[in-house]
Amino acid sequence: MAASCFHALRIRRSKSKPLQVSSSSSKTQFNSDMENLERKRFDSMESWSMILDSENVETWEPSKEDQEEWTADLSQLFIGNKFASGAHSRIYRGIYKQRAVAVKMVRIPNQKEETRALLEQQFKSEVAFLSRLFHPNIVQFIAACKKPPVYCIITEYMSQGTLRMYLNKKEPYSLSIETILRLALDISRGMEYLHSQGVIHRDLKSNNLLLNDDMRVKVADFGTSCLETQCRETKGNMGTYRWMAPEMIKEKPYTRKVDVYSFGIVLWELTTALLPFQGMTPVQAAFAVAEKNERPPLPASCQPALAHLIKRCWAANPSKRPDFSDVVSVLEKYDECVKEGLPLAYHSRLVSRNAIIERLKGCVSMSSSIPVHA
Repeated sequence: MAASCFHALRIRRSKSKPLQVSSSSSKTQFNSDMENLERKRFDSMESWSMILDSENVETWEPSKEDQEEWTADLSQLFIGNKFASGAHSRIYRGIYKQRAVAVKMVRIPNQKEETRALLEQQFKSEVAFLSRLFHPNIVQFIAACKKPPVYCIITEYMSQGTLRMYLNKKEPYSLSIETILRLALDISRGMEYLHSQGVIHRDLKSNNLLLNDDMRVKVADFGTSCLETQCRETKGNMGTYRWMAPEMIKEKPYTRKVDVYSFGIVLWELTTALLPFQGMTPVQAAFAVAEKNERPPLPASCQPALAHLIKRCWAANPSKRPDFSDVVSVLEKYDECVKEGLPLAYHSRLVSRNAIIERLKGCVSMSSSIPVHA
């Protein structure tokens, strides 16, 4: 099945007799059974390479309608092991034109029209955005292909997995301030660029932030992203409840500031290494945020200046959340303080009055440049 996405690959033909359907009720059951069989077949494949050897084969070539500037040369693609999966997708490690890549396969169901339409739209959206975004902190798009029932997106391979996976291996509250600032700056710079291109991510979370060999973070997964000019007044839920802004939970009109809220939750994750709203279901977390104005508890060990930034980012009022350009500026000042050996909150020794005043403009009086409002 999945091989239909390949150029010049062979597909096994079924030798079994066609099933007979005798009534409308039987037809409903038949459709359900076929979907289950299709899912089981998809789920049983550990690699696309398993279907390459067959006696009776058929050759597929992409049609002219499917040819896009980003269409992959699948004769150059080699699929390795699966390392992640979702409800409708799997991600494999691969080699494309002698380069290590990640291959995201999306299974498009035949039976459920609503799900099919949603997945096709997410594929188109992700390819449209990724193929036009170029930044060191945005995952690099390489190629894609679409040939139902499987679509695939090929991106650079991020060897260290997701930020969530990284944090799961850490003891709570164990990340150094240097590490927190480095990771937070990578994320905020990527998001600053994204917003400068007029794109709202709408699902910023630790599972959609990837780490490479150098432990640099890149923003990924643009399946639910949109142009701000096209979704400025959009209502409805997009994203993941634990990271979702209250206005989106309530299905109110929203702006790019939903991403800033999500970043506030991610920054909290960096300071704690914990899952936000741990002990709650996603729906309970959404209710707590939207109806009770609750947020994950900030630990006493959190740097006061960092805690203020987190609170500012997840403010209930979107207009009181900073832009990512402001977030980057503040984090850069924090980073400078740490590198200079100065506390983020205050400095008790006077070395040079003028130098300290300049440093503390960024380290102490953050309220002057980015006021905090819970």
